[in-house]
Parts: sequence; structure tokens; C-alpha cells
Amino acid sequence: MEGMVGSVTRHALADWGDFNGFSAPDPAVDSGKGLVDWKQTAMNIARVRSAGHLTMGGLRHGYLFQTLADIRGYENLLFDMADSHPNLPRLIEIVEDFNMAIVQRYLDIGVEWMCYPEDLGMQTGPMISPAMFRTFVKPSYERLMKPARAAGSVIHMHSDGRVRDLLDDLIDGGVHVINLQDLVNGIDWIRDKLAGKVCIDLDIDRQRITPSGTPQQIDALIREEVTKLGSQEGGLMMIYGLYPGVPLENVKALMDAMERYAGFYS
Repeated sequence: MEGMVGSVTRHALADWGDFNGFSAPDPAVDSGKGLVDWKQTAMNIARVRSAGHLTMGGLRHGYLFQTLADIRGYENLLFDMADSHPNLPRLIEIVEDFNMAIVQRYLDIGVEWMCYPEDLGMQTGPMISPAMFRTFVKPSYERLMKPARAAGSVIHMHSDGRVRDLLDDLIDGGVHVINLQDLVNGIDWIRDKLAGKVCIDLDIDRQRITPSGTPQQIDALIREEVTKLGSQEGGLMMIYGLYPGVPLENVKALMDAMERYAGFYS
């Protein structure tokens, strides 16, 4: 969808010959998605805390694998992994060190919830093999989540796409809340795999039913998800990303259904 988000048109390290002198931004002034004022950030979080609300921090979307792909190019990155390119571990270290500095700054502020958002899935499976994920990505995930776990923060992980083949590895990293898409992974599969084991932060369909279905189909979808994935004990959150092209009556149907079934187990 044009205009929704920026995309990389020139990869900084499309040629490994440019690796000498390559460095990350300064995390003291740059969050990875733009300039950041950490003093102001701390003040904002303090106001949230004083109001009795949950305090949250997190890395930018696409903080590791997608950043590596932006730097090298997706195909180049996969070849680097397949070939065990000698420069790749150092590049991963550079990205990880930058991320760790961001994580630590949020933990120093005292956030209770840390977000680790990164898209790993496509329509039919992950965009990286489980073996490559375990070798090159999972160790960094675990190191980046470790200090947040030690500080007692809730660990929230997000990925779009079908990520069934990576779920066990993602949860191994200490994830408390997993945000994944409903229909591409399958509601029954999510129930059998995750319900009662971790908190499910369900990303409601925005490809099929909500943009193209009827209000009745939308209501049925939300009801099915709540009844199959929720429980009296809790463990289900739901989120919907509203994008252009969704009919207004479908937006209303979704909002009505979310309100209608919010107290289903009350």
C-alpha cells in the first residue's frame, strides 16, 4: 500500500567492501527510528506511572532481522547466512549492541513492559528458515530480552505473517505476550499451541473479512476468537490495525463486536 511506511531503496552494505568504518547511530540521541530525547522520554513515562497506568518501552519495529535485511538487502542477507560469511557475526553484533543500549535506557527509566516487534512471517511461512533463525537471530533475541526479564518487565513479542515454525523458538526467549495474526496462522492452531501457555495478543484479520466481508461475518469472527482463545482466567488481548479501504459499516461492526464480547467471560 503506497505511502504507509518508508522503504529502503539503497542498502548501506549492499557491498561488503563498504564494511570498514560502518557504524550504528548513537543510541544516546537516536532510537533507530529518529532522534530521541531520553530526558523527555523519562519524564513522559514518569507521568504515565504517576497516573497509575502501565509504563512501556521497546525497540523499533524490525529491530534485528529486518534491520539486517535493510542494511544488506534481503537476498544478500540470506546468502550471508547460508555461506556463514565471516563479516556477518560482527554486523549482527553492531545491531545488537545498539539495541541493547536502547533496552537498557528503558529499563533504567523503570518500564514495566518491553516490546520487541519484528515481522518474521509471510503468507505461507517465515521469511527465514528455522535453522537460520536459531543460528543467527534467536541468540540475539534472548540476549536482548534477558535484562528485561531480570528487571521483572513483561516481554511482548510481535510478528506479522505465518510464524508457526518459529513459535517455539520465540517463546523459548522468555516471551510472556505474543502478538500474532489470526487467520494466517489459524485460530484453532493458535488455540492448540498457545492458549493457556502465554498471553495471546491477537492481531485481528485485516486482509479478508474486515475489509471485504459482511458485518455479520465480522461479528462471527470476533465471537469465534473470544470463545476459542479466551478464558475465565484471561490470557487474551485483541488489537486491530485499521487501514484505508475498510468500509465504514465494517469498522462499526468490528467496534461493536469488540465491545459486545469484551465481557464474554465476566
